[in-house]
Amino acid sequence: MNIGKSAPLGWFKSSYSGDEGGECIEVAVTDHIVRVRDSKDVTRPHLAVGRADWARFVRYVAGD
Repeated sequence: MNIGKSAPLGWFKSSYSGDEGGECIEVAVTDHIVRVRDSKDVTRPHLAVGRADWARFVRYVAGD
C-alpha cells in the first residue's frame, strides 16, 4: 500500500451535463474506488464507493 502522497484525481462530469451550471456531480475513478463530488463546491468532502457498488447503482438508475 502506498502511504505517501497520491496522484491527483482525474475528476470529470457526465457528457449529459450541460454548461448551464445546474446540479452536476463529478466523478473520479481509481483502480478500486469511485469518488463522487458536487461540481458546485469541490471543497466539500466527497463520497467514495467501491467500483462494483457504483456499477450496481448506475445500472439501477438506468433502469436495468
